[in-house]
Amino acid sequence: MTELLDGEALAARFREELVAATERLADAGSQPTLATVLMSDDPASETYVSMKQDDCAEVGIEARDVELDPTAPATELHDTVDELNADPEVNGILVQMPVPDHVDKRRVLRQVNPAKDVDGFHPENVGRLVAGDARFKPCTPHGIQKLLADAGVDTEGKDAVVVGRSDIVGKPMVNLLMQKAAGGNATVTVCHSRTDDLAAKTRGADIVVAAAGVPGMVDGDMLSEGVVVVDVGINRVDADTEKGYELVGDVDFESASEKARAITPVPGGVGPMTRAMLLYNTVKATGQDAGVDIDLP
Repeated sequence: MTELLDGEALAARFREELVAATERLADAGSQPTLATVLMSDDPASETYVSMKQDDCAEVGIEARDVELDPTAPATELHDTVDELNADPEVNGILVQMPVPDHVDKRRVLRQVNPAKDVDGFHPENVGRLVAGDARFKPCTPHGIQKLLADAGVDTEGKDAVVVGRSDIVGKPMVNLLMQKAAGGNATVTVCHSRTDDLAAKTRGADIVVAAAGVPGMVDGDMLSEGVVVVDVGINRVDADTEKGYELVGDVDFESASEKARAITPVPGGVGPMTRAMLLYNTVKATGQDAGVDIDLP
């Protein structure tokens, strides 16, 4: 019987447990505050930011919404980040990606104060992650770690294949899985668009994390019996539905479920945990800033 790794249910539990931490901070005079900066008219980005703000309200985090005209000069975004960096009431800053083409994404990520970088994308935080001394773990890979741990999946000594090498998911996922720490100690193979014979790599894996952004890239024929499959993909494909499309992952769910002992659904698997770990990082940043010890789930 294939187990569904239910990100919705686990994220709800995390939000419940984070309430105690935000109350502890409030008692100490610290109100966790997350600033989200949106410089896009992309409906998906707008929806995602709105969902994050709803999550914040549920756990007692103040959400500060900053929306910028996507046609405005890049300096407007840089000035906004500077203001949020300097604001002592803001504990976490999230600049929603993607930004417009005329904005240098890497410059923006470098500009965010590392102590407020709750996405974990600043080069200083990336370096600390690689060194095994993470200030903030990037939200999606961290959420995957939590999902695996909750399902009782022991990564130690296991062969893990990560399909995808993005800065947001693939690279940090590899680093977390190989760390000499809980949720790590795996032997990790990184695959990508230039990998020869991807199926040969994935068939030898105990754990497969698919994060390449290609619909149905991994199917059941590419997996071994009893594998654990984590599907990070959220791809919109044409379909005969009311909306004219449906959301699918990077894994062909039907055929993969016949082989996997555990698998994440799309949607409802990794996505909710990504948002939950953003709340986690914001609460953690507030505790660090205020010098208050808090218990995190």
